[in-house]
Amino acid sequence: MADAKQAETLQLLQDVLKKAKAAGATDADAVLSDTASVSVTRRNGEPESLVRSEEAEIGLRVLVGGKQAIVSSSDRSPEALQQMAERAVAMARMVPEDKYAGLADASEIAKSFPDLDLYDASDLSVEKMSEMADTAENAALDVEGVTNSDGAECGVSKETSYYAATNGFVGGYSASGFSMSVSVIAGEDAHMETDYDFDSTAYLKDLADPASIGRSAGERAVKALNPRKGPTKTMPIIFDRRTAGGVIGSLAGAISGSAVARGTTFLKDSMGKQIFPANISVIDDPFLKRGARSHPFDGEGVAPQKRSIIDNGVLTGWLLDTSSAKQLGLKTTGNAARSASSPPSPRAANFYMQPGEKTVEELIKDIDEGFFVTQLMGSGANPVTGDYSRGARGFWIEKGQITYPVAEMTIAGNIMQMWLDLEAANDLIFKYGVDTPTLRIAKMTVAGA
Repeated sequence: MADAKQAETLQLLQDVLKKAKAAGATDADAVLSDTASVSVTRRNGEPESLVRSEEAEIGLRVLVGGKQAIVSSSDRSPEALQQMAERAVAMARMVPEDKYAGLADASEIAKSFPDLDLYDASDLSVEKMSEMADTAENAALDVEGVTNSDGAECGVSKETSYYAATNGFVGGYSASGFSMSVSVIAGEDAHMETDYDFDSTAYLKDLADPASIGRSAGERAVKALNPRKGPTKTMPIIFDRRTAGGVIGSLAGAISGSAVARGTTFLKDSMGKQIFPANISVIDDPFLKRGARSHPFDGEGVAPQKRSIIDNGVLTGWLLDTSSAKQLGLKTTGNAARSASSPPSPRAANFYMQPGEKTVEELIKDIDEGFFVTQLMGSGANPVTGDYSRGARGFWIEKGQITYPVAEMTIAGNIMQMWLDLEAANDLIFKYGVDTPTLRIAKMTVAGA
């Protein structure tokens, strides 16, 4: 690669692989993530914290026949790398055989790397980050009704991920991140509410204005003041964009190849079946420009794919790495994720639901009584049964209008029925890595007073 540091690091990984082969490995792969980050937290105009970190951990996976072992280290010295290779091979020889362990086939590895525009060389001084955090916090505190701050944070990160394997793959790519968040308190004494807002982007120029983030956080906190408890009944639910991602996040977990292979997902028998309305499609896209989870190759060096996981309501495929694909008698879909200390496992890329045609207001206008959810507590759908129950707060809907805030509510249903009953608004934005527009579910059980 053109960059001297990347070329040097990739050569180091290839040297580790040679040492592993010399020590007796049948095959091997190695990863290294080189990360530097800085974050500044301010509270009430004063410094709260300043955190700098630099990490570079090497992970080596070796295979001796059908046995595998993984070791990791932050020591790049030749002596340490030699010991790593020898220790990994010795460990592999002592573990049980795994007939599904192995590297990706050479025919599946990425041969070219698309430019996904993931790296912004821009930097921010600590002074500038402090200024941005103060701007966001001050804008939030200026909102009438906001009484205190939980702090504002500005962060910058730069990361380069490297991967090399004895199947011939070698590659690396860089990504940057810029973030801003603020959390504030509205009200006083026993009548206080907290809310937040944030933004996170690959490029500094794409980051939302700090003052707008602060105002949004303040306004959200004030709107939540003096909540009531709604009644217990069955009614339509609206998930705002912040909470709606969990609805398809449950889908990403349920179609993970490892869960399918173990039979521990409620979707194990749903391939080719309609599980969403016919006008709904869900995309897994590793090539989204400046995307939160974009990558030119996966954690096994495999060329990834943009796929319609849900195509006109029908489930079309699983998220597979090499191991889970072998277990299912299929081919990897290029969805492997990998850390230095763990083997590859399936993971979605930029996972999103395509938007519908109605505005949020149009989704709400015919609801006589309903619940507009803005915050959720607890876990999502049970991965085995699909049963869904979470604590929630937000706003009551009456006669097509958002009215008063509600809190201490529980919403419940089954995620498969929720999917069949959903309708999507037209307000999709890419922000979280798992993204949906605002969603309406025709009916769920709401428990309150």
